[in-house]
Amino acid sequence: MDVYQEALSYLESHHVTAVEEGGEVLEDVFHEEMVSCFLSPLSSESMEFPDSLASCTREEMLEKRLVVLRGILESEEVYLRELDALLTPMKALWASAGTSQPVLSSQQVQTVFYQIPELRDVHQSFYSGLKSRLSTHSEAEISSAEETVMCSNSELEMGDLFLKLVNHLGLYGGFIENYEKAVEVVRKCTQSNPRFRTLAETMYINGVDKARMAYTLEALLYKPLDRVTKTTLVLRDLLKTTPVEHKDYAALQEALRLSQSFLSGVNESSQSKREVTLTHGMRRQLMRDGFVVDASEGVRSLRHFFLYTDLLLCTRFKHAARGKQDQYRFSWYLPLAGLRLRWVADHEQPPDMTVRLHTLRTKMFLLRQQLHQNPKGSRGLTWTARNRKKLEQMELLLLTHSPVYRLDLHSPNGKSHTLFFPSLYELEEWRDTIHKLTTGNIETVPPDLLTLTGACVKLRMTQQPHLHSSDAAEDEKSLCGTISVAIHSASGLQEPACVYVCVEVDGYEFYDKQAQTHSSVLSLNPHWDQELSFQVDGAQKMMVLCVSQSDREDTVLGKTTVQLESTNLSSRWKRQTLQLGQLEVTLSLKYCPHQLEAPGTPIQQPPVFCVPIEKVAQQEGVLVPHVVRCCVEEVERRGMDEVGIYRISGTATDISSLKAAFNSNLREAVSRLRSAEVNTVSGVLKLYFRELPEPLIPPDLFQSLAKTLDIQDTNSRLVSMLSLLQSSPDVNRNTFFYLMHHLQRVAQRQDVNKMTLLNLATVFGPSLLRPPMAGLEHNGATVDISQEVVIQVQVVFSFLQSNNLPEAQTSLPYSSDSEDETTHM
Repeated sequence: MDVYQEALSYLESHHVTAVEEGGEVLEDVFHEEMVSCFLSPLSSESMEFPDSLASCTREEMLEKRLVVLRGILESEEVYLRELDALLTPMKALWASAGTSQPVLSSQQVQTVFYQIPELRDVHQSFYSGLKSRLSTHSEAEISSAEETVMCSNSELEMGDLFLKLVNHLGLYGGFIENYEKAVEVVRKCTQSNPRFRTLAETMYINGVDKARMAYTLEALLYKPLDRVTKTTLVLRDLLKTTPVEHKDYAALQEALRLSQSFLSGVNESSQSKREVTLTHGMRRQLMRDGFVVDASEGVRSLRHFFLYTDLLLCTRFKHAARGKQDQYRFSWYLPLAGLRLRWVADHEQPPDMTVRLHTLRTKMFLLRQQLHQNPKGSRGLTWTARNRKKLEQMELLLLTHSPVYRLDLHSPNGKSHTLFFPSLYELEEWRDTIHKLTTGNIETVPPDLLTLTGACVKLRMTQQPHLHSSDAAEDEKSLCGTISVAIHSASGLQEPACVYVCVEVDGYEFYDKQAQTHSSVLSLNPHWDQELSFQVDGAQKMMVLCVSQSDREDTVLGKTTVQLESTNLSSRWKRQTLQLGQLEVTLSLKYCPHQLEAPGTPIQQPPVFCVPIEKVAQQEGVLVPHVVRCCVEEVERRGMDEVGIYRISGTATDISSLKAAFNSNLREAVSRLRSAEVNTVSGVLKLYFRELPEPLIPPDLFQSLAKTLDIQDTNSRLVSMLSLLQSSPDVNRNTFFYLMHHLQRVAQRQDVNKMTLLNLATVFGPSLLRPPMAGLEHNGATVDISQEVVIQVQVVFSFLQSNNLPEAQTSLPYSSDSEDETTHM
C-alpha cells in the first residue's frame, strides 16, 4: 500500500488540502503595481508560510484543526506499527550475529537498523502526548455544553509537542545519510543469503481491521523517508487551520520553519539519483517533464510535472538564489495504473476574467514596444532589466490564467486532478504519452518521495517555462503580421466521422492563437472551405490537428507542425497538403507582414442577422454564409432522428443567445453550437432566413415561379424553375441549393423524424419566398394571403421533389501562385 496516500487519506476524506497551493490571486494580478516577484512561481521570494483559511469563521477553522489533529494521530499510529514491524527481526538478528552461523554480521545489523529504535522512541512519545491531549479534549466535548466545547477547542494546545518532534529531525538526517548503505546491505544479503531472503521478503503489519499486510524489508525502510516529507505537509495544514491569535500559532510556525529548513538541507546535499526496481525488472525512468497549470484545488498554479514510467509527479519549483541549487517541493502524484483521462475545451470564461486578460495583454504589448524601441538600453541598463523582468512576470501570469484546454485525471483510488494547457497540441502530446504508458501492465511501487523530488533538479529536461520575453534576441525569421489559413478538406478517414480542424500558432499571446473550423457532417471526406485568420507576433510554427467529434469525447485523429518562414509565404494563397498520420488535410496559406496595433477592445465582427445575405457572404469570403453551414452540419450530426426537427423550435431565450453569439463572435458561436439543444440550432437557422431583409429567392421572381406551378410535366416545371433561379445572385442561388439538399436528407429519415418533404416545405416556404410587396401584385391588386402561402409552399416543395438539383458551391476558389505541394511531416 502507498504509505503517502495512507498518510494523507484523512485530510482528503475531510476535504482539507494537504499541499499549500500558490499564492496567485487573480483579483489583483492585473494591477501594474502588483505584478511583482512574489506572484511568480519561479521566484525565490515565495511565501514561506501558508495563509489561514480566510473564508472560514474562527469556529470553522477550529473544527478543521481538530479534524487535522485527529488525522495526524491516526497516521502516527500507522507509522508506529510500521516501525515496530521493521524492528521485529532486529533482536533475533543481533542474537544471531554472535553465533557461529550469523544471518547478518553485527556491523550489517547496525547499518540496516541505524537510528530506527531512536526514531521509534521519539514518535512513541509524540503519539502518547497527542493521544492524551485529544482524549482529554474528547471527554470535555462529551461532558460540556456547546459554548464550553468552543472554549475547549480554542484552548487545545499542541505546539510544544510538534516543536519537540521537529527538534529530533536530526535523527532523520543520520538515517538518510545511512539509507543507501542500508539498502545496499539488504539487497546484497537478499541475493546471497536464503535465510535472510525469507525474512526480508515476508514481513507483515497488522492493519486497523486486524488484516495482515505483506511488506518487504526494503519497502519498510522507505517509511521514514516518506515521513520527513509528511511532517512538513501536515504542519502546513495544521498552521492553515490555526487562527493567528491562537496560542499554538507561533510554535507551529517555528516548527514548520525548522522542518522546511531541514528538508531543504537534505535536498541540497543529496547527490544521488536513486531508482526503484519495478516489477519484471523494470526501472523507473523519466519520460517527459514540463510546466503545466494545475487547477486541482480550484486555484490555478503553474507547476513542474514529471512523467515517469509508472507515475505522474507534480512539484512546485523554487528558483534558487545565485550560487545555490534550485529546489522542488512535492505537491502530489498519481500512479499511472488504471488512470483515466478526459479532455475538453473550456473556451467560455467569466466576463471579468476576459477583461482582465485583455488588459494584461495590452500592457504586455505596450511594454514590449517600449523595450523594442530601446534595444541597446538607451534609457539605461537598469530600466531595461527591470522592465524585461516585469514583462516575464506578466507573461507568466498570462500563461497561468489564459489556458482553456482542460485535462481531467481520474485515479482508481478516487483521487482526481485537473490540468490546463495553452494549446490542444501540447495537451495531446501529454495525453498520448500517458495513454501509451497506461496501456501496459503497470504496477506502481510506493515512491520514495524525498528522493524522487530531490532528483528532479538532475533529471529535468525543462529548466523553466518557455517565455518569449526571456529570449535575449528575437529571431529575425519569426513572423509579424497576419496569417490566413483556408481549410479545404481532409481524406484518409477509416470510417465516417464528424470532424473539425484546429489550427494553432506560437509567438506572443497578444492575440488569439487558436481557431478551429466548424464540425463537418458525418463523412469519409469532410469538406470545410473555411478561412481562419491570426494576428501574430514572433510566430515561427503552426500546429494543425484533425479532431473527431462525438457526444462522449472528442478524439485527436492526427496532428502535425508546419514551420512558418517568410521566404516560403506570400500575400497570395499557397495551397498545400499536410500529412497528419494516416490523414491528409488540404489547406491554403498566405501571409501579410505589417506593423501590429495594440490589442484594443476585442474587435466586434459585423452582424450576420438582419443583414443582406450577399453582404454577409462578401465579408466572410464565401458563397454560403457560415451561420447556415454551421447550423446545417450540426443538425445533420445529431438531429436527423429528432422527431419534428424544424417543426418544433427551441426556447426563445436560447435561440436569442445563440443568435447574439453569431452576431458577435463566430468562434464562440461554433463552440456554443455543440452544447446547444438541436431544436435551438434548427430554430436559429429558421430565424436567419426569416430575418433576411430580402428573401433568399429574390421577390421579383415570385410571380414567375408561381406561373411555373401551372406546368403539369414535372421535369419541364423544374427546368423552368431552375432557369429562373439562374438570374438570382450567386450567393442566393448556392445557399438555396445547399439548403434544399439538406432538407432532402432530413426527409430521407421521415420514418423516424416524421418530417416529410411537404412538412419541410411548409416550414421553410414562407421564409424563403415572398412577393415584391407583402399582399400586393405588381399592378396593385390584392393577393389573398392563403393563396400566397400555397405558392410559397408549392414552389419549395417542387424543388425538394427534384432528384437532379445542382450541387451548391459553398466557397469562392482560392487562387494560388504555385502548383499544389504535399508537405509530409
